[in-house]
Amino acid sequence: MSETNTTSRLSRDAQRLVELARSLALSGSHLEDKYWQLLLGQQVHKMLHGKKNPALDSALDVLLASESEAYEALLEQAETESESTRIDEDGHAYDVLLFSAPVIAWTRYQLPQQYGLNKTQLQAFSDLLKTHVLAEGAQFALLPQLAGFDQLPTSFQGTYELTLRLGRAALRGRSEPALTSHSPYEGLLADARFIVGAIVVPADAPLFRWQNIDSSPTRDDCLKAWKLAAEPLLEKLFTGCSIQSLQPDAYYVNNREADRRMRPLALQAAVSWLQNVAGLRANGLRATVVACGQNVPEEYRIGFTTQQGNQVIYGCVWPILGKDEASIDDSDHDEPYVTTEIIKLLNDLGITDARRLPGLFPLDACEDCGAPYFPDPLGDMQHPELPEEIDVTPIHLH
Repeated sequence: MSETNTTSRLSRDAQRLVELARSLALSGSHLEDKYWQLLLGQQVHKMLHGKKNPALDSALDVLLASESEAYEALLEQAETESESTRIDEDGHAYDVLLFSAPVIAWTRYQLPQQYGLNKTQLQAFSDLLKTHVLAEGAQFALLPQLAGFDQLPTSFQGTYELTLRLGRAALRGRSEPALTSHSPYEGLLADARFIVGAIVVPADAPLFRWQNIDSSPTRDDCLKAWKLAAEPLLEKLFTGCSIQSLQPDAYYVNNREADRRMRPLALQAAVSWLQNVAGLRANGLRATVVACGQNVPEEYRIGFTTQQGNQVIYGCVWPILGKDEASIDDSDHDEPYVTTEIIKLLNDLGITDARRLPGLFPLDACEDCGAPYFPDPLGDMQHPELPEEIDVTPIHLH
């Protein structure tokens, strides 16, 4: 289908978004950039502020397939408009930024199932934010939990609504309830959890301590101070786990960085668990890597089998974090660099039989538990099941 025909099938709002994103991508000057950014920002804000509308996602889907610069322009604007806004309260204008402070945890055994924060824990993290991260006088509100990916908003509109809700809570000094879980997974060995909140400051005022360029601390100073103070508190919540913590920062950039850091750790934890708990040697395993998505790759899935059979016994998801990672090659040569990275990591972990299957596979998942399906060496997508002789409850890693 031609580009013109594809665009003509979009709604009027989606067509407008596509046209503005293309114009911004073609801009040749800073002043023209500002012009298109203003119009694109207004159009995106209109989509987020109104009733539920698929126009934004539709426009991104069209641009993702073949127009990377326009896609990135629209994606950046959608993230900006949904994680930050300006609100009026009692005749004063305030800037609001949704932020997260990720914690990446992994273990040989099992991660904790409960991540609620009691009043004492919430107060402790609040004190650390005021001391090490936030600009003087900034107000904020936190969710009373370490939220997981399955609990965070799945749409830009949902993110925008959370930004507004927490921003108003910060200004009015009220607490907010925890987010509910959509599709919890049990028995994870590696996962990212997030302290989530909103920072509120008077319009155009600094948000973070490091924005004061005339004095210390620097951003790096704040990171070191946060890690030194926060990790002992976090270790008590992740007993028996190894953790990495990231400094509080803007919502989307930190969530992507958490995903990026977790990807190799998830594979490492999976292979370690299969060896140490399930008793399967790394050189006796096979790993099959496939790209999964609807029209373009959205993630890679890695299915583990034994050398003696094709039953998938374990699986990992490797999220795609940018347009450059979404390439797909149906030939047996010139592996996309992401799959090359995955296979090299598997080889380094002791799995010598690691292969990629060409093509795009569906995003199949179990209707009962919601866990994703993973590929066997023949390309069949399966629900992971450990061999009956191994007396361990099956676990899905994502």
